[in-house]
This record gives sequence, structure tokens and C-alpha cells, in this order.
Amino acid sequence: MNILVVGGGGREHAIAYSLSKSPLIKKLIVAPGNPGIETFAECYPIAADDIDGQCKLAKDIKADIVFIGPEIPLVLGLKDKLSEIGINAFGPSKEAAQLEGSKTFSRNFCKRYNIPQPNFKYCSDLNTAKDQIELLNGYCVVKADGLAAGKGVVVCDTVNEAIEASTQMLEDNKFGDAGKSILIEERITGIEASVFAVSDGNTAIVLGTAQDHKRAYDNDQGPNTGGMGAISPAPALNEELNKNIFNNIIMPTINGMRSDGIPYEGILYAGVMLTDQGPKVIEFNCRFGDPETQVVLPRLSTDLVDIIHNTVTNNLENTPIELTDNTAITVVIASKGYPGTFKKGIELPSLNNLNKQDDILIFHSGTAKNENKNLISSGGRVLSVTAIGDNVQDCRQKAYDIVEEINWDKGFFRSDIGKL
Repeated sequence: MNILVVGGGGREHAIAYSLSKSPLIKKLIVAPGNPGIETFAECYPIAADDIDGQCKLAKDIKADIVFIGPEIPLVLGLKDKLSEIGINAFGPSKEAAQLEGSKTFSRNFCKRYNIPQPNFKYCSDLNTAKDQIELLNGYCVVKADGLAAGKGVVVCDTVNEAIEASTQMLEDNKFGDAGKSILIEERITGIEASVFAVSDGNTAIVLGTAQDHKRAYDNDQGPNTGGMGAISPAPALNEELNKNIFNNIIMPTINGMRSDGIPYEGILYAGVMLTDQGPKVIEFNCRFGDPETQVVLPRLSTDLVDIIHNTVTNNLENTPIELTDNTAITVVIASKGYPGTFKKGIELPSLNNLNKQDDILIFHSGTAKNENKNLISSGGRVLSVTAIGDNVQDCRQKAYDIVEEINWDKGFFRSDIGKL
């Protein structure tokens, strides 16, 4: 099979690596890809959100399936455009991707189908937002309605903090069009977990679970990021909770979307909070998470090509999905200053001579090469170091040994990923 992977971050590196191990792969192309991916796949410098460029490439390489990694091309309708030219794409349609593309759409959908979630208020002006903030005494969550690269959520403790976040979004255009309207949500407490299901529009199967570490610094301090590390399986989930989430969140979402005439195909990522009242949806994403993909896919025993092929051909119910009993942890090395202002183009230490075994994987999240072909930083999150082992402590030791060996003095990382 000829498969095109759209994207160029750590998530797409993990996806491409998993696909590359399949005997069903004839040609693996990634666009735009990155220096890590180009060691085992062919990369084309076409931006993920270049819809026409990606469609042309898929046609030129005679792609059997296009695996769309990031949310932006999904929300822009890349799957729909590929379908128009007769090419199968793994991922939801533009309409279905609204589950992530519009938090208002998602919240209203959950409300209609009684899917457990926090109470919320839609606000398109600051006065409405202030009224709701004062009603909640400032103990709330302020969310930009649209896509903001994982940074459009502010967890607030005080009225002033919440008003400042709302002002930045609604009046200061901090997130552009994504923040033209916002949600003020009640702040629920508990342990967060990420659940990844695959669906062909009818059947849904859980591929794995993870716990993400979103705050920038140790002990969950600092601003929200795209994610500073993850562990799989999610330590807080057990068989009973997994069944609860599947029966009360995953399947009602798949069935509800189908009832609305918007069949959901691809990855459904449910971010849930384990509250005293049971699991509640914090957010839906229409693709794999980053860095959760870097710990979920290394534990997958089933051929990923089989899974995506059976999804796009509506044959998922006949796909047994198996995971190893191993634990996986990934630690993100980020540029100093992230998620705020940071420098790009800083040379990275060589990764060629690291003392690592097969149970260590290094995924490139934000790297490029300079004119001397040396590895440089090109993003906020730069590398993800993944370790696979028998238990959490084993994984932590392996991952942090490699992080310390990389020893990039222009970057930083959390030291408590997977710490229970």
C-alpha cells in the first residue's frame, strides 16, 4: 500500500514510525515530515494546511490512504477534498471535525445527547463573560472557541484572572479568530485522562489511554502547553472506568454524530476528567494527541495499517486490536521560553551516539536542518523521548537517562513525568 501521512511533528513521527513497521507498506510518504522521519520515509516540503498541495501529492504518488495527522487540515476539510478525487483518507470530515474545531459545537452536541460535561456559558462579548465569571466567583475555565494549538484554555482561580483571560481573547485578539467567542465553564476537579478510540462511523474501538502533563513546569505549575509529557496506560483508569467512558462518552458521541447525519470516521480523542460524579468530557479532539501518540502507538501490537484500512473501508468491527502489557512514558524537551516567546534555529546536540536500546524512541517534534545539515530547533516542543518498559519506574529511569544524556542547555523539561 502507498500511504501518505500529513504533518511534521512528534505525533506524525510516531504515526509514520508505527506504519513503517507494517509488511503491507509499499511506499511511505510524509509531508512535510521532519529530519527524524526522513531517516525511514520519503518527505515532501508541503505544509500540512496546504490543502491543494496535499491533494496533488496524494494523486501523484497514487496514495491508497492518506493519514491526516494534525487538526488544522481536518478542520479545513482535507478529507472532503481527497474524497472528491477518489482517495481514501483516515480522519473525520470537515463537518465532523467541528467536535474539535468549535468548542461551542462540541458542548451543544454533548448537551443534546446527555454526554457528561461541565456546565458552560457561550460568550461573544466581554460584559456577558464578566457576568458569568462573577457568578462563578472567578473559579472557572476560560476557553477560546476555535483552534489555538492547545493554548486557548486558561484555568482561573480569581475574578481578575478570568476577566484578564477573557479580555485577551475577546478584545486583544490573542488567538485571532479562534478567540472571537469564548466559553466560560465551571471548573471541575479530578484526575485527567486521555482516551483514544478509532471509529468507522458505526463501530468504535479504544486504541489506548494516556495521561498528559499540560502545564509547563513541575508539579503542574505554569501556563498550559501543548503537552510536556505523557504516560500510557493512564494510571488512574481501571476496567470499570474504561467501560464507563466507552458506554457514556465514546459510543454516545459516535451514535449521536451518525444520528445528526455526520458520521464520525477516524480517531476520536476524548479528554476526560474523573470527577466524584463520574467521568466528564473536558474536550474532544479529532485526531491523535501530541505527545500522547508517542506513548500509545508504541504499545500497539495490531498492525496500524490494518486498522486504518479497515476504518476507511467500514470494516472495523472485524478488527481485533491488541496492546502490549508494557508501560510507556515520553518526556518532551522544549525550547526555553515555551509556551511564550522562544528562539528557533538553535543547534541541537547530536543524537547519533546516544547510549540507547530498542526500548527507547526519540521523536522529533520541532526540528529542522541548517545549511551545514546539522540538527536545529524549529518549534517550541523540540524532541520527545519515549521509553517502553515493564513498569512506571523502569520507564522513568530509561527516559530521563537519555534526556540527561542529550543535555541540551537551551531547552528545558519537566522532571516529574509519570511520577505517581
